[in-house]
Amino acid sequence: MLLAVMAVAATLSGTPATEAAGDWVRLRPAPALRTEVAVARVGRFAYVIGGFEKASGATTALVERYDLRANRWTRVADLPVALNHAAATALGGHVYVAGGYRGRSTLDDEVGFLFRYDPGRDRWQRLPGAPTRRGALGLAALRGRLYAVGGAATGRGALRTLEVYDVSERRWRSGPPLAVAREHLAVTAAGGRVYALAGRAAGKGNFSVVEAYDPGRRRWRRLPGLRRPRGGITATPASRGRVVVIGGEEAAGTIAEVELYTPRQRRWRFLADLPTPRHGLGATTYAGRVFAIGGGDEPGFHFTGAVEALRVGE
Repeated sequence: MLLAVMAVAATLSGTPATEAAGDWVRLRPAPALRTEVAVARVGRFAYVIGGFEKASGATTALVERYDLRANRWTRVADLPVALNHAAATALGGHVYVAGGYRGRSTLDDEVGFLFRYDPGRDRWQRLPGAPTRRGALGLAALRGRLYAVGGAATGRGALRTLEVYDVSERRWRSGPPLAVAREHLAVTAAGGRVYALAGRAAGKGNFSVVEAYDPGRRRWRRLPGLRRPRGGITATPASRGRVVVIGGEEAAGTIAEVELYTPRQRRWRFLADLPTPRHGLGATTYAGRVFAIGGGDEPGFHFTGAVEALRVGE
């Protein structure tokens, strides 16, 4: 009951409540109910990008900015193209968005677009596109480069593809492929590595497999798998090189379990369940808390504006 009261107070006041470690707090929901969004953070602001929106039932170019400190929403400049199942990350004070599908309400017409958003100018710029057109991929930023991983392409199914974009050179290069082809995976960077987490493939269902890429050695390494297979997920780094994986879907419904990986122990453990289980969501980390944003609360074409935060420590 106390947690519920705290959450309501936070939503009404516009200020996140103070919560104990291990408790999820419900915060102010997004104005637009969406699923299959991309999320990236610059400073105290998380940008929620594209996806399918409930209002029209269609793919959207909408971008909303969430103030993680003040618990407030603002609309900013739309993407140049409406996209669902795109991937986003942040680097050098900019937001980058790669890939996705242009289908109005379908997972087709995949693209290789790369866009960069400048928060100071509220403006999008189109950059050189990736060699491979794909949706349901993952994107991470590390040491001046973007890593586009996995995904799916029409007629090819799930992909093993890694492509690396050098921001200063404005150039894409191919990298070594994943061991396991998958889409609807989560990709994030932590502790100097790029993680490719779980996902799925048509005819094979959900995976629990985890691979980590070492840019210096240009090599993928297999790590202990998640405790629960899942696709349609998101991930975000935590302090000390840890990784948090949130959400997903399976035949039985959406997935509530949240998992934390500690590289020093090479071990996964469960955290508190997500109050609103969902797939097609985004996540970010800020001030010792992970934030789960948007997504569908049932498998398939469902929508929420849910924002929930969990303290995982600095």
